[in-house]
Amino acid sequence: MTDDTAAEAHPSADAPAADGYVGDPAVRDEWDTRYSERQQLWSGRPNGALVAEVADLSPGRALDVGCGEGADAIWLARAGWDVTALEVSGVALARAAAHARDAGAGVRWVHAGLTEAALPPASFDLVSAQYPALLRTPGSTAEHALLAAVAPGGVLLLVHHAGVDGHHAERQDDAFDPAAYVWPSTVAALLGDDWRIEADEERPRVAPEGGAGAHHTHDVVLRARRLR
Repeated sequence: MTDDTAAEAHPSADAPAADGYVGDPAVRDEWDTRYSERQQLWSGRPNGALVAEVADLSPGRALDVGCGEGADAIWLARAGWDVTALEVSGVALARAAAHARDAGAGVRWVHAGLTEAALPPASFDLVSAQYPALLRTPGSTAEHALLAAVAPGGVLLLVHHAGVDGHHAERQDDAFDPAAYVWPSTVAALLGDDWRIEADEERPRVAPEGGAGAHHTHDVVLRARRLR
């Protein structure tokens, strides 16, 4: 693996910004602002669904989509995975790289949006997206990008909070629209006969203590294996 300095993504449609970022500047700025409001946004521990679902997998190449402050990526790297971690927020990536240095973990950091990152196709044995904030498009660009990154024989693991639609209905002042985002169900709907679904279920969440999102008690977990 490379060292834990931030790596520049190669552009697909958008030109990189001065800091190497490839993607929508508004999305980057929104998440930079959110991370800047707190010294630590997440718990600093790996997500429970990830830990459980990779227990039976042999380490290979892993892609962590929306890596945040790096807890999942660092945990995977220390477990023997060759990790590429993708994140739109430069603030989060700087924290993640610092945490990786402290942990002695090598991670390849990419400052880009998923659909703009020009990731090598069919090259990751594990694509992990834990509670990602991926916007939907008419052509399902983000969903197809997740699927395209998985190597034959590899696994896509997509985990999200259960019951978000219900929570939204209770919070009429919240501008969040669940229909605007990618969910496990929207990805599962695109799977053809070259995929095998190994898990598609709601289950109690093994939640790290502290950090944003700790109030969510259940996960929706989609684990699918690419057959060819």
